[in-house]
Amino acid sequence: MNTPLLLLAFCQALFLTNNVTFIAINGLVGLQLAPWGWMATLPVTGYVVGAALSAMPVARLQARLGRQRTFQIGLLVAAGSAAMCAFAVSIGSFWLLVASTVVAGFYSANGALYRFAGTELVAPAFRERALSWVLAGGVVGAFIGPNLASATRTWFATPFVGAYLALVGVALVGLVVMGFIRFPAMPQPAAGAPAGRSIAELARQPAFVVAIVAAALGYGVMNLLMAATPIAMQQCKHPFDSAALVLEWHVLGMFVPSFFTGHLIRRFGALPVMAVGLALNIVCVAVALSGVDLMQFLIALAALGVGWNFLYTGGSTLLTQTYRPEEKTRAQGFMDTTVFWTMALSSVSSGALITTQGWTWLNLGSLVPLALLGGALLWLGASQRRTASAA
Repeated sequence: MNTPLLLLAFCQALFLTNNVTFIAINGLVGLQLAPWGWMATLPVTGYVVGAALSAMPVARLQARLGRQRTFQIGLLVAAGSAAMCAFAVSIGSFWLLVASTVVAGFYSANGALYRFAGTELVAPAFRERALSWVLAGGVVGAFIGPNLASATRTWFATPFVGAYLALVGVALVGLVVMGFIRFPAMPQPAAGAPAGRSIAELARQPAFVVAIVAAALGYGVMNLLMAATPIAMQQCKHPFDSAALVLEWHVLGMFVPSFFTGHLIRRFGALPVMAVGLALNIVCVAVALSGVDLMQFLIALAALGVGWNFLYTGGSTLLTQTYRPEEKTRAQGFMDTTVFWTMALSSVSSGALITTQGWTWLNLGSLVPLALLGGALLWLGASQRRTASAA
């Protein structure tokens, strides 16, 4: 049994507990505090903007300090920023809440690298499985996050202050667990050794481009619909506990497949798995457009979660095949920066669309990036066939 990998999967579970709780409450708290309704999801946007701004600095910090120390710094930031969020809500300060979520984004940028760190704890032949198992830690977060939000939202007179304070404890538990994980040393270039290819050179590979497009658009569409779900369900008169249930099944859809996604990728390849992920996103939109009953929200968001898993795991696995060891932090940092900025755009769009146009138009709008993603997958398939025929 690989104990470090299991501990890292547990840290992933705590990371997803933080993320799911943020998803469940940030939009609703934003709707209560924002000066205008369209700003409701700005606390969600702040989190992903902070992650986007931190992605490349975190990659450089990991190259300098190593995985463990950088992850520990991220967990300390998580605890401090959650306390800031609690204080902001208690005094009714919308902009302090947004600023606090931007700071929390540093933790998100660290947590996003857990999946790659997991591949370094196993032999190369087991990379896909390790990546999937780390992501599978999110199954625990799927249960804890929504239930934590429901159980703690009335701890104090001001709703959700208790939820943010609970996240302080979650981060501190992660800090302790991370202290028991030893990662291999980050590769350091020898004096005079080549620094590896630039991003522009890496991007000459169709697989590199499509890996990033699949991860970014898969995450962007998922975030567009997921961030709006608690607000949409409130608009449809569903209680918060129902929204928490939908988010629980959504996150289960995101991470339960991780137990077998790595096996599917090894057997069929990343491209077919990503194509199935795209198809599941389309299923999500179709179900969402069919009505606004609880089961329609639940089925749509569950399909969205599984689709995200196939796209994100497939894209991340594909990326690992496109870079050399000395290019690792550069390639991974660029992927996560692209993902986070796409999420930032989608979360702003989510708040604006759900409060001005409604759930139907939000879902119709998601078909545009899905069409672009379909085109990218077709392009990679054609490129692979040309390469195979030339060989």
